[in-house]
Amino acid sequence: MSSAHELSARLADLLRNERTAMAEFLVALADFDRKRVWVDLDRESLFSFLTRDLGLSKSAAFFRKTAAELIQQYPEVVEPLRDGRLCLSTVAELAKVITRENVPDVLPRFYSRSKREAKEVTAQLLPAEAPPLRDVVTLVEAPVAATAPVVSRPATIRELTLSSGSPANHAHANVRVPDVAPVPSTAQSPVFEIEPLTAELRRLHITVSKRLLEKLDAARDALSHSHPGASRDEIIEAGLDLLLERAAKRRGLVKNPRKQAPRQRSAPASPTPAAAKARARYVPAAVRREIWKRDQGMCRWPTHDGGICGSTCRVEIDHAAKPFAKGGRILKPEDGRLLCAFHQDVSARQVYGDEHMNNYTKPKGPTCSEPIAGYGATRIAPDSCEHAAFAGEPDDAAPVDAPGLGSHAKGFMSSWLPESSRAARSPPSPEAPRE
Repeated sequence: MSSAHELSARLADLLRNERTAMAEFLVALADFDRKRVWVDLDRESLFSFLTRDLGLSKSAAFFRKTAAELIQQYPEVVEPLRDGRLCLSTVAELAKVITRENVPDVLPRFYSRSKREAKEVTAQLLPAEAPPLRDVVTLVEAPVAATAPVVSRPATIRELTLSSGSPANHAHANVRVPDVAPVPSTAQSPVFEIEPLTAELRRLHITVSKRLLEKLDAARDALSHSHPGASRDEIIEAGLDLLLERAAKRRGLVKNPRKQAPRQRSAPASPTPAAAKARARYVPAAVRREIWKRDQGMCRWPTHDGGICGSTCRVEIDHAAKPFAKGGRILKPEDGRLLCAFHQDVSARQVYGDEHMNNYTKPKGPTCSEPIAGYGATRIAPDSCEHAAFAGEPDDAAPVDAPGLGSHAKGFMSSWLPESSRAARSPPSPEAPRE
């Protein structure tokens, strides 16, 4: 069986060939359009040629037509397309703002961008004039299943002359077509969509429940003294600030940390096994703080290319030197590291093996797993560590292994927490070995 490196190299070669082939196609298409060859094929436009002769969808034809027109004016985009720095979706955004004068400055800003990131660059260079600042709430009706009977009727003139132009699609005049009652669309609107307007403003389209709107209005009323006349986005931002501050406190990242650790409270003469286990897992706040700052809130799992995982989703402190189940303790920053939930599971399987870890996590592939059923219920129990962390305990008593929130921290957290976050798997069961 080929090794992972061989398979990776094979995929890289295939990707390189795909990019080269696409670039060559676009260069040939640009020359095809420059010579207006599509006129000789009785097509009214390049777009019509792409959809009818090459069978491309309207979306695919639009992106290729835009790229071909851009290549004719700016040949500089060919090489970035060939090596993958530009893709078709970013080219469509680039075409909105590029000019002959700004090519050296604007073109590199679109390199290695996603479609959303390219839209943000476009919004910075070509901001919307006087973007509206308003809240719009629209009622979304639930789809209704159609139960109307089907009745046949003669075909109409419109149905006899379909716009596709293909004779195979033409209906016969004597054919009777089914007459179906209109069915309400079952297509769901996007749950979350962001549209950049300017360098700072974004329009957010989000589908929420009625309950959330009621809570939002109640929060605005509750903060009417401290935030008079606040808009919905200001109330949401205030709530997010509280969540991020709470998550930072749980990690020991407070604005004014203690100069010295508080006095140790007297322990019971014979602690229960659960209490002894919790005390052994305890990590001082100063150590937690240093680990989170040193690792910049990112998973530090090393990769084969010399980098790190870098995920900021579900990141927790992990025993770096010796696993907890084998007597490891985190008493200084060197004893711990940040790992995402996925790589915590990988680390644990390297130490304990798949057979043992399968008792705590459900296998899903050769080296990764998902939490077993019931993990979520265990984690959010009233007496769990997640609730105890916010029950008025001092800073040094917050548990270290509570699940973290996403990135985009603000204020005092923005100095170290990265802006991007990548999806990671859920953390393993709290009863499973963490390394």
